[in-house]
Amino acid sequence: MKVLLLKDPKERDSGPDPYIQELGSYGFEATLIPVLSFEFVSLQSLFEKLSHPECYGGLIFTSPRAVEAVKLCLKENSKNEAWTKSLKQKWNAKSTYVVGKATASLVEEIGLAPQGEKCGNAEKLAGYICSKETPNSSSLLFPCGALKREVLPTVLKEKGILLESLTVYQTAQHPNLQESLKNYFSQQFAAIGPTTAEAMEAEGVPVSCTAENPTPQDLVAGIKKVFHL
Repeated sequence: MKVLLLKDPKERDSGPDPYIQELGSYGFEATLIPVLSFEFVSLQSLFEKLSHPECYGGLIFTSPRAVEAVKLCLKENSKNEAWTKSLKQKWNAKSTYVVGKATASLVEEIGLAPQGEKCGNAEKLAGYICSKETPNSSSLLFPCGALKREVLPTVLKEKGILLESLTVYQTAQHPNLQESLKNYFSQQFAAIGPTTAEAMEAEGVPVSCTAENPTPQDLVAGIKKVFHL
């Protein structure tokens, strides 16, 4: 059975994309087509905020791209030196909340200790953060995309958890998307998470299932359930 994956490929050099690998182990023939391209913005503003950990209670990352923005900030030798010598240690004295294993892995690469990765989505992470943070204390710094969902900010606001959002990347349709889709057709679609599902439904594309968590294993479980496998 063929499965179309509308997502970016794994960026690491160590082995195949985990979604293709997991689907393949259950006999699914997966094709991966990138949907979005990304442009990073406000990187100087981001570094200025990262330079003042004393002003914040912690960090929140809900996508790998947000962590990549931090990595780009630290490319200059002087900024990387400041991060390595003092800033990293000061941020590690605070909480760094993440959604998903991919984001957690990138957070570890910049020397921070992630927590909350098993929450799987923004709704669950928001509840986790509320259980850890004290209302009306220092704001949590939230580097995010221009199209972020409002679930997490809304829940935190309701619970009195202060949040400072900063848009650090913008998304656009991948330039090769239409061409890539011309030769591929399927009546059944599966979405990795609620954001993807909402975007697909808005375009009139039927969503047969949504993965409970953004992992290859949960996506396969959802597809097997739909097809009664």
